[in-house]
Amino acid sequence: MSPLPSFEITTSAPAGAEATGRLVGTGLVALGREGGVSEAVARRRGFGATVGERLVLVDDDRSEILLGAGDPGRFGTLEARRAAAVFARALASEAECVLDLRGVASLPARDLAQAVVEGISGASYRFEGYRSAPPEEPSRRIHLLVGEADLSAADEGVARGRCVAAAVAFARDVANRAPGDLTPTDLADAAGRLAASGGAEIEVFDEARIVAERLGGLLGVARGSAEPPNLVKMTYEPDDAVALRGPDGRVPTVALVGKGITFDSGGLSLKPPASMIDMKHDMSGAAAVLAVVAACRGLGVRVRVVAIAPITENMPGGRAIKPGDVLTIRNGKTIEVLNTDAEGRLVLSDGLVLATEEEPDAIVDVATLTGACVVALGGEVAGVMGNDSVVLGALEEAARRAGEPVWRLPLPSSYRRHLDSDIADLKNVGKEREAGALVAGLVLEEFVAGRPWAHLDIAGPAHVDEARYELQKGATAFGVRTLLEFVGAFEPDGAAGPRSADHLGVG
Repeated sequence: MSPLPSFEITTSAPAGAEATGRLVGTGLVALGREGGVSEAVARRRGFGATVGERLVLVDDDRSEILLGAGDPGRFGTLEARRAAAVFARALASEAECVLDLRGVASLPARDLAQAVVEGISGASYRFEGYRSAPPEEPSRRIHLLVGEADLSAADEGVARGRCVAAAVAFARDVANRAPGDLTPTDLADAAGRLAASGGAEIEVFDEARIVAERLGGLLGVARGSAEPPNLVKMTYEPDDAVALRGPDGRVPTVALVGKGITFDSGGLSLKPPASMIDMKHDMSGAAAVLAVVAACRGLGVRVRVVAIAPITENMPGGRAIKPGDVLTIRNGKTIEVLNTDAEGRLVLSDGLVLATEEEPDAIVDVATLTGACVVALGGEVAGVMGNDSVVLGALEEAARRAGEPVWRLPLPSSYRRHLDSDIADLKNVGKEREAGALVAGLVLEEFVAGRPWAHLDIAGPAHVDEARYELQKGATAFGVRTLLEFVGAFEPDGAAGPRSADHLGVG
């Protein structure tokens, strides 16, 4: 990973820091400081101030970049992050520059500074781990100009932005590594270093422990690989846990479960060659939940958070599971495997059962689960579904604040019959080319024991084929920001079970 920029909060531009950016809204209503280029000059140059647009102005004394911020009435963290990313890309060769944030009243100073730090850090990220002569990345320093009254809040926002940016960078780093360099053991080792840096507790189940814990889904998927599987459990305990205890004496808990397939060949139901190219990213869900837990202390999250990441390869070796085999999950339910390329739901089933044993107030699983979700929602939007309207609503709101688009999908109970098996409790696939993402969600629902639960299918936005805004080509770490927003704002309401999701079209 290239070094991320350092940031300084100041009320005036330091001497020598010439390159200055300023946020401007549509209609050329200035969101930044007053003065600078006139509206007429900007319009003559074709600048409309839409999000992502920029106008570079140079004169004898200074240079300035106008950054489109869109409609001032709709300006939020996503727009701020994207404008800041455009600023970072425009000045990629500058060792020191200034971004003027004074007068941006539509976002609190803390939120604005955090979004700007995330945008600049994301756009500055590079993964050059395999080049024989990687390009030199100069150290960069960004000065953020704010008003005197906003110094303290903006400073807090910068600290939060750095913490989130580090979590995102970790998830991108591990997902971008070549699959031969990120075996299940390698990912567990990386998680151990991450936990130590974030003050989290970690426990790693080796293959013997996985056998002892009866994790039949994970063991079944792992059988075809020469690499042993593992399961990582990472836990964050809040410093003020005693103050947060509910009337029953328990600390509120959120459990996160992430799919960790470090390479997915499809197993004996082998993928076509072209479909394997990006399968090193199939552990993006595990990377996300581990990064989230490690960032919780730095963000002052006030609830207990547990991440569970079942990790393995899915390979077509001589011991690989065969279509028609039956696996027994930790809770005793049996799954007839008719397609070995529908393996994510098998390893997640064990992870979800372990999550329920933490007696959490909410469970969220994150996975690059189905191509069907990509067909439905494309490469930029994640699908979200679940059994609890309150948790689903909170997750959607977290995604909105994080600027990571999601779309709620139903879990029709009438589709459960698609999973009926002649010999086991259920099959791992439903009808061919019909409701694939929804049926996968129904498989997962079998293993949450009625706990409030949401499923986030990130198969589309987990990686991108070209750079845009704060994203570089490759892994995106989609879901990290959303989950950090979710756990940061989580407030259990004491409900014993899931609220109805009938308004989703559930039959």
